[in-house]
Amino acid sequence: MDRTYQYEGFQLLAETLKKYSDDVEKVSDVLETGAKEFVNDLLKLPKPISKIRKAGYTHLVNSFAYRKKANEVEVGWGKYYGPMVEHGTKNMDANPHVYPLWDRNKEKYYKTMLTTLGLNT
Repeated sequence: MDRTYQYEGFQLLAETLKKYSDDVEKVSDVLETGAKEFVNDLLKLPKPISKIRKAGYTHLVNSFAYRKKANEVEVGWGKYYGPMVEHGTKNMDANPHVYPLWDRNKEKYYKTMLTTLGLNT
């Protein structure tokens, strides 16, 4: 009696798992695609007038960037005080700009990442 038919399901499962593992390897590239688009939108935010006029000064809005570390991508400020402006301190009210932009456009970033993965229909 031929029993090879019993293992066809395992072959199909192995092929499916292989496909997903290949996609997982691309995750950091996909996240980087979404991060690039998010940072581009952040850099387009209006810049409030700064009181600082010294040479070499970079406005907080111009300091947005992302960095890729292993399997994750971080988006943030190039200035140490960016989170303080976003969330406020005990001496200063919050002036959020990153989270509201994300909330307004997150579907666009998700769609971009899904398109990069080839899952957007």
